[in-house]
Amino acid sequence: MIERWSRDQVLALAPDAPSQKAAQGIAAPGKWSLRGTTGTVLYGECKGSGARPYLACVDLTEPAYRCSCPSRKFPCKHALGLLLMWSADGVPVQEAAPQWVTEWLESRAERAAKSAAKIEAARAKAAAQADSGVEGGEGGAAGSGDSEGAAGSDTAGGAAPGSGGSGSSGTGAGAGGAASGRAREAGAGGESVRHARVAAGLAELERWLADQVRQGLAGAAPHEWDGLAKRLIDAQAPGAAGVVSRLSQVRSEDDWPGRLLEEYALVNLLAVAYRRRAALPGPLAETVLIRAGFPVTREEVLAGPAVRDRWDVLGRRDEEQDRLTARRVWLRGRGTGRPALVLSFAPQGQPLDASLVTGVTIDADLTFYPGAAPLRALVAARHGTAVPVAEGGAAVSAVPPGMSPEEALDEVARALGEDPWTESWPVVLAGVVPARASIGGLPLHPRARDPWRLIAVSGGHPLTVAAEWTPRGLRPLTTWDDEGTAVIL
Repeated sequence: MIERWSRDQVLALAPDAPSQKAAQGIAAPGKWSLRGTTGTVLYGECKGSGARPYLACVDLTEPAYRCSCPSRKFPCKHALGLLLMWSADGVPVQEAAPQWVTEWLESRAERAAKSAAKIEAARAKAAAQADSGVEGGEGGAAGSGDSEGAAGSDTAGGAAPGSGGSGSSGTGAGAGGAASGRAREAGAGGESVRHARVAAGLAELERWLADQVRQGLAGAAPHEWDGLAKRLIDAQAPGAAGVVSRLSQVRSEDDWPGRLLEEYALVNLLAVAYRRRAALPGPLAETVLIRAGFPVTREEVLAGPAVRDRWDVLGRRDEEQDRLTARRVWLRGRGTGRPALVLSFAPQGQPLDASLVTGVTIDADLTFYPGAAPLRALVAARHGTAVPVAEGGAAVSAVPPGMSPEEALDEVARALGEDPWTESWPVVLAGVVPARASIGGLPLHPRARDPWRLIAVSGGHPLTVAAEWTPRGLRPLTTWDDEGTAVIL
């Protein structure tokens, strides 16, 4: 049986505010001629403008959504309205679902089985290549996400626009033979045509940075950064270009001198690390390549070793990057304690992946991108969504296990020691009291000040808060009230 979601969790799935309002308008039994749930799937027939009702259903185990309405939003208002009624215990339990629901579920199961078979075949191929000492090529695995209408997600590593920072991280265990092959090439100093172009572009970047520091930070102009970013793209170093293109945003902020110098130092460190990558450990050399912009394909990642755990979905944050919208979803494993970041991208105005619900614990296999500080991951397979249980079978708290602020800082420090370009990291703070500008003594991000909702839930008492650590401060994501219900911030 799926644990019932709260109203907050359902509304957080809406693609925009108008969808939230429209969903609340049809979340009434009178709007539906049929509604029901089997425990793992919701379905209903909603009256529309035409003669035939719209058929909406939600597979709660993914979740995945389907509706016969013409809306291009995902999930649509009908799926959201059905979820809102279910969250308020307004959907009756039925023994069996209609045929159109079972046919959809069977088609999803068939696609999932085919995807799992391809992934296993790719892993077997990668293992055989590793045993024989042959460098791996293409993985051949297919993506595991099959939610109807879902946006494309996580197709490449550092090549994704604006995905520098923690988004490029993966797993130190490797992600197939091709990834380890790149690291060996870097360690041996073998130069391909692309390596030569990237080396030339980053050498120019080093000279430009030296000139900037010598002439003074105030002399930099936006057109210079734009021109340098374009030249880095021409040099096939899109990761470094993405960092340079964001410098104009830093220049427009109040504390720009210190922040600009920090950004200069980090991008200079990347250029120097690339030049000296032959002397770096394998995982760090792989991180440098990804940060510079060498892609890691989805197939390579899915062919890597999987980590199965009960993953708490801590929260998500959407941000615009160039002409794309990027969604960051943070997870943390209950058994392994490992953090994970699932990234998805979509053109502005198009739906993003909505398969990970904040506050839910999922039993899933995750495969991580290669790198020195494992973070970015793909959901390779899901084994259901359920109430967490202990070894003895008893239900445990829905609130994820947390740590003290000191322990959180120690974990972040270790991540930075392994990957100094890490821009964010998920933490779960336990027993902290929020204030207007801090949580547990840790400062908030300037754009996250005055978290009144968090303060109201706390009422001056300690609670558990999931947050995204950044060099500028914490961004609160989710907290849990006295009843263990997730409250999205």
